[in-house]
Amino acid sequence: MQDNRLTQTAAIIDAPLDEPRLVTETGVAARVAHLAEPALAQLGYRLVRVRLLAQNGQILQIMAERADGIMTVDDCEAASQALSPELDVADLIAGEYRLEVSSPGVDRPLVRVSDFRRAIGHEAKIELVHPLESGRKRFRGTIRAVEGEGRDASVVVERTDARSDEEKTTTLPLADLDEGKLVLTEALIRESLRAGKAQLAAQEDGEARPRRGPGRFRAIPKDKQKPLVPAGVQTRFKKGGGPGAPRA
Repeated sequence: MQDNRLTQTAAIIDAPLDEPRLVTETGVAARVAHLAEPALAQLGYRLVRVRLLAQNGQILQIMAERADGIMTVDDCEAASQALSPELDVADLIAGEYRLEVSSPGVDRPLVRVSDFRRAIGHEAKIELVHPLESGRKRFRGTIRAVEGEGRDASVVVERTDARSDEEKTTTLPLADLDEGKLVLTEALIRESLRAGKAQLAAQEDGEARPRRGPGRFRAIPKDKQKPLVPAGVQTRFKKGGGPGAPRA
């Protein structure tokens, strides 16, 4: 008999803006997240992840998105302009650093239940805080279904890393999630491109378009629509003068 849980398919999900995350930061990153979440929410965005990296100086990486999972270049710019002065006033990070605001990317981290629902049918890497009875806490496989809501939810994974003596399908409690991330596959890239084209077409259809005359006398729009953030490409905005210069 076929398991009905494995018949679910991903759908377009417009999750609540205040949907809580399943994983959170610690230390300085947690303090930045506490400041960034309400600032982003005022603009209609929600926080995905905060990381403080040491690469050619300190880099503060903030991932954000709209409730539908989309984040355009203009969105990143608006979020960066809103967060930069807030971070300067709070002065949470010792020393110079560069601020990077980006979309989650195609192979995005999975931090909310809605992220797992959107990821149904795609391959992911999932790590739990505590191992299951089998002793394993790291899993890789295709997400087949999400059961339940909130922190009581669980994800059904058809494993690609299972040994011959292990169950191929397993259910993982999301309340015990330590880290989740999509695996970059051709199918995921194709779906991301289709979603980007659909979003851009919807934006263009909602705008008033000038009538075009024949030949070289046709009307040319003055403002060209900016593209969505390409797959896996981050949009960076420098903080202050960059490494070696005083922070504003």
